[in-house]
Amino acid sequence: MKKTLIGIIVAMFSFGSASADAGVNIGLSGVGAIFGASATETDTGPDETEKVSDTDIMGASYASFFIEKELGMAFVGLDYVLNTLETEEATSLQNDCTTQACNTGAFTQVTNKVKVEFNDLTTLYAGIRLFDNFYAKAGVVSVDIDTKETLGTGSTYGNTTMDGTMVGVGGQAELPNGMFIRAEANYLDFDGASVTSSTGVNKVEINSLDGLAAKISIGATF
Repeated sequence: MKKTLIGIIVAMFSFGSASADAGVNIGLSGVGAIFGASATETDTGPDETEKVSDTDIMGASYASFFIEKELGMAFVGLDYVLNTLETEEATSLQNDCTTQACNTGAFTQVTNKVKVEFNDLTTLYAGIRLFDNFYAKAGVVSVDIDTKETLGTGSTYGNTTMDGTMVGVGGQAELPNGMFIRAEANYLDFDGASVTSSTGVNKVEINSLDGLAAKISIGATF
């Protein structure tokens, strides 16, 4: 997905030369965000299937780099988050019912510890200036999900990628020497994803992940 995003933005920047006075904006952003997620873990035993669902809210702060091409009143851009976002480690006790011993009640209680890291959050977007200092934008987002787990059964989960959409509005104030400062509010909504354990017994499905992000940016036009 990220190779596709980068390929599209390079093509747009090349095509943008059609606008004689179009400039390039480069800058850094500080972001504060809150995300809500719901997930379901499925444990498939020999005699029954156990499902546990949970919802959680996570706050995050991070920095990103952006580059944009201006096309008259419109613009296209690419935003890349520089640091890793991670959840707190979740610990749970479960009955290991992967053998016929479960029929006699002689199960083993195991401890599972899981933490999720979100890496390479990338947004490709397009926007339009509604007034001199205000704009609206929309785009597509992609993030790599890396699981860091210690499962009592000895199995491991794989990694995956989540894609989604973004919409936002913002305002920009011009500073001397081609500099500018922005304030922005964005809504991000990701599609679902799932990972399966190496033994094929456990499966975690992320049913929903969305959030609001407030962004302060400073940049320069070239």
